Amino acid sequence: MPNHPKLPSDLRPATLLVHGGTERSQWGETDEALFLTSGFVYDSAEQAEATFKGEQTRFQYSRFGNPTVAMFERRMALLEGAEACMATATGMAAVHSAMLSHLKTGDRVVASRALFGSCHWIVSTLLPRYGIETAFVDGGNLDEWRAALSKPTAMVLLESPSNPMLDLIDIAAVSELTHQAGGLVVVDNVFATPLLQKPLELGADIVVYSATKHIDGQGRALGGAVLGSKKWVDEVLQPFIRNTGPSISPFNAWLMLKGLETLPIRVRAMSESATKVADFLAEQPQISFVRYPTRTDHPQYALAQKQMKGGSTLVAFDVKGGKEAAFKLMNAFRIIAISNNLGDSKSLATHPATTTHMRIGEAERAKLGIGEGAIRLSVGLEDAEDLIDDLKQALAALG
Repeated sequence: MPNHPKLPSDLRPATLLVHGGTERSQWGETDEALFLTSGFVYDSAEQAEATFKGEQTRFQYSRFGNPTVAMFERRMALLEGAEACMATATGMAAVHSAMLSHLKTGDRVVASRALFGSCHWIVSTLLPRYGIETAFVDGGNLDEWRAALSKPTAMVLLESPSNPMLDLIDIAAVSELTHQAGGLVVVDNVFATPLLQKPLELGADIVVYSATKHIDGQGRALGGAVLGSKKWVDEVLQPFIRNTGPSISPFNAWLMLKGLETLPIRVRAMSESATKVADFLAEQPQISFVRYPTRTDHPQYALAQKQMKGGSTLVAFDVKGGKEAAFKLMNAFRIIAISNNLGDSKSLATHPATTTHMRIGEAERAKLGIGEGAIRLSVGLEDAEDLIDDLKQALAALG
């Protein structure tokens, strides 16, 4: 029979990420077992009936649940400090499931304007098709939140730090306002990672991740996770995922388990390098501005100190000369790769205006401060000095 190794209740994150949630089969394997199976067999027809009635708890079908996936979900819940977690096929499946499982026609959603392009599309385009009212606010302006949440609201969606310009939102203050309006707060915590920010401790109700990013961390697989209270996950989210099918594959869940084991080491090293890179870029005459949460020149530095434990792995900066100069800089990179992904062990540069945030339109980008010269840099595990040398030679190419 499977067994759960008994662990102390006060383990620190790095230890939880190696041992938490593990379930060993009768073979006593050291590594987490990979259950590549679509279905499960029953000892009898009576047992199958009892399982479908909910009288017995066991795995039925990997769209509903799988032992490998369950280990990933338990480990994520332990790390986040959440009662429950459900894994999804992608990060966008996590956002979509968290919202659509809860909302219905006639509901109202308020979102920060600073959202990833696909999240922005869900709020601006998809939800209104189903008769759900939506409103955007400047996430850093609490007066706009107060005005928007002065009438009943079912849900709030926000990112902090935001993609791509690393704007911060006061999660505790917005959560209090949302609860007064009768709603739930969903926080996309991808940029901060669960190691550097705990939205549930700040008052949020639901946390979503693209596990594709830092959790896998090596560009291998897609995945997502939704975390919240056991009651909400069991009664609201689980039926939606079970019946609509945005489930993660057991193999991808196994890769995510492996990624979690090294998450603290990677995030720490990448964040240290990101700090050095941000400091270097801030001194370059070809750069208009740099955004990094733990730099004192970040517009919301005080808030970063209040709700984050570090600046994380992303740096946003703007190149003088707009798109032409930004493209010239990126094309001159020798180590840093051009990609729309982030949180990878390899450093990746993105031009948001022509990729991830192209479809939200020029006017909306202007509101978010995403100029034609803006670049989002995801700092990887290379030596920081090599990354700085790469940036030096690329900046020299600008003339």
